[in-house]
Amino acid sequence: MKVLLINGSPNAKGCTYTALSEVEKILQQQGIDTELIHVGNKDIRGCIGCRKCRELGKCVFDDMVNEIAPKFAECDGIVIGSPVYYASANGTLVAFLDRLFYSASVNKTMKVGASVVSARRGGCSATFDELNKYFTISGMPVVSSQYWNSVHGNTPEEVMQDEEGLQTMRTLGRNMAFLLKSIALGKEELGLPEQEPRIGTNFIR
Repeated sequence: MKVLLINGSPNAKGCTYTALSEVEKILQQQGIDTELIHVGNKDIRGCIGCRKCRELGKCVFDDMVNEIAPKFAECDGIVIGSPVYYASANGTLVAFLDRLFYSASVNKTMKVGASVVSARRGGCSATFDELNKYFTISGMPVVSSQYWNSVHGNTPEEVMQDEEGLQTMRTLGRNMAFLLKSIALGKEELGLPEQEPRIGTNFIR
């Protein structure tokens, strides 16, 4: 089993990385393969709604989104990490996720998702909710912890002093490993849930 960890911060080794690393450490201890990918400092444009991905099977803009899409298809779970900017996720990360989740030809059913947020002080819960919406529209179970998945601190050193936040990350890692293994056992015995053909309504009378 493998989990992708997405660092959506512009800082490669900042507070978000520190939180993700704590989760990654536990996943590895539980026998889960991991890959931590830094996207927050890349030049990633937003979706323009051209829908060319429906023809191509990938985004028309051939950048890191298309590079990560095959890894997203193959992984069993994903952890998305972001700093808090104006009570929201980093704009580059949002552009990346919008295009990845929309354009990638990936069956996301029962892939496990988790989000991790980092802030100096406030805005964590709003950002946490924002990131979880990518999972809940995609048939992906969302991993919880003992508290909302957040750490506090203005520097990695301060984050390392947030004992409750770090414990929350470790608990998240254990819960994610358990859920991944449980779903794998369920797939063997029961298979995936039946999926109906998708119905889309536009609320036009």
